[in-house]
Amino acid sequence: MSIMDDAARRSEALELLMQKKPKYLAVIWRGFSRNRFAVAGLVVVIVLVSLALLAPVLVPKEMITAQNIRNKLMPPGSGHILGTDQLGRDILTRLLYGSRVSLSMGIVPMICSLFLGIVFGGIAVYQGGFIESVIMRICDVLSCIPGLLLALTLVAALGPGLNNVMIAITIASVPDMTRYVRSVILNIIGLEYIEAARSCGTGSAAIVARHVIPNAAGPLILSAVSNIASMIMIGAGLSYLGLGVQLPNPEWGAMLADGQNYFMRAPHLMAVPGVTMLIAVLAFNLMGDGLRDALDPKLR
Repeated sequence: MSIMDDAARRSEALELLMQKKPKYLAVIWRGFSRNRFAVAGLVVVIVLVSLALLAPVLVPKEMITAQNIRNKLMPPGSGHILGTDQLGRDILTRLLYGSRVSLSMGIVPMICSLFLGIVFGGIAVYQGGFIESVIMRICDVLSCIPGLLLALTLVAALGPGLNNVMIAITIASVPDMTRYVRSVILNIIGLEYIEAARSCGTGSAAIVARHVIPNAAGPLILSAVSNIASMIMIGAGLSYLGLGVQLPNPEWGAMLADGQNYFMRAPHLMAVPGVTMLIAVLAFNLMGDGLRDALDPKLR
């Protein structure tokens, strides 16, 4: 009986070894999908991005500046789903095209700041010494300045415009991203399996490719997604102050500033872009919270 039991145990162990482990992305999605608010945020983000990309297909671009003074300040639903502004322009059309600009001011600087943060943070960790001290002291100085104030100063020096706003937001975000990348890499290279890989003769490039990058990807992606909401708010704030996207080009912050003079007569001029901005920022924050829980191995 013992021989049969031993054979059965070996067969069961072999079957367990033959079973495929669930893929990493499947595990992440399973943890993410358990958070209903995170899924709702993801759906909203997908809808916003889809509408922004399909705006030229849905509405002709000429409708952005098409004026009809006879239809000015019309409330929502009276021939126009979201009403018209003080020049008779359709608010829904301007909102759709404005989403392309507002989302670009969040997503493009996020990608650029993440790339630069990885470059500078990686150089600081692997070069060390004087180079690390210079990079981190520059980041410390820039991090003392609030992001909006630093972006405001840079835009004032570069001049208004979408490209300058994205450059300013990127530069304002790089110091914090560099510090975060450095801390993540330092935590990873101090672990036992990194020391084991080095003791086996594995080169630095192979360690970075096989161990550091895969293990740092989760925290870095999470930080980048969480920063999109704040970057959108900074871009909208600059446009609201007249230093970002210039009228008549549509942008949520610029539309908010353009409608404040008509708040008593037509509150929808401020309510529509304001609520849209609120929904977008909330959706990105909820999605970031869901990713944080899904990527945390302690919560899986």
